[in-house]
Amino acid sequence: MENKRLDRIGEVCKNTFGSNMKIVEYYNARHIKIQFDNGYEKYCAYPDFKKGLVKSPYERRLCNIGFLGEGKYKQSINRKHTKVCSYWSSMIQRCYNENNLKNRPTYKDCSVCEEWHNFQNFAKWFDENFYQIDNETMCLDKDILHKGNKIYSPENCIFMPDTINSLLVKCNKARGNLPIGVSLTKNKDRYRVEFTNIINNIKTSKVFDTIEETFEHYKEYKEKHIKYIANKYKNKIPQILYDTLINYQVEITD
Repeated sequence: MENKRLDRIGEVCKNTFGSNMKIVEYYNARHIKIQFDNGYEKYCAYPDFKKGLVKSPYERRLCNIGFLGEGKYKQSINRKHTKVCSYWSSMIQRCYNENNLKNRPTYKDCSVCEEWHNFQNFAKWFDENFYQIDNETMCLDKDILHKGNKIYSPENCIFMPDTINSLLVKCNKARGNLPIGVSLTKNKDRYRVEFTNIINNIKTSKVFDTIEETFEHYKEYKEKHIKYIANKYKNKIPQILYDTLINYQVEITD
């Protein structure tokens, strides 16, 4: 029996994810120590090892990108995803899930920084930066602080309520080749801009002869609207977000 136990040290097996595991210590069938290729070690039972049921927190199980890592933050509690895990998973799926990219091609060139591939790192940042406003949906934004940015990272991201986030949606697909805020009239001989009054929520529209004139009217309206919302949320959002919104400029290249 002793020789059989000793022979099991060095035994190699793959888990169900395809990771190599090796027995480095063997005490009995219920207590062995295994090591993965990346050096991570874990105690488990020998039958679980043989069946490949032992997992490593460094396996990139989410879109072949995201991994759990080692730390205090949990992906789930009582089989239900934690709030931070839902945000992390959505962020990675947005950038790397092929089906998502087909439906939302605007994320085709977007990525998540290497640091945030590790769930523990993202969760720590989340813990320090997430805030809640009433019952609003809070959005993880990557490009309000640095316009045009396509990388989710600690330096670029901030949380904002959906009310603010929806102000900045560009609807590239719907507008075609026209500048933001500009559309053709029904007869396709002039250009139209639509406004929603920020006080009474009544929609109005104006028609112009040129794209440039139409866009300038949209720009003026949109920037006033963003400032109005920024001041409405002034005491609820981070100062850096408030300052960014107050100084936000709508450009014809948006």
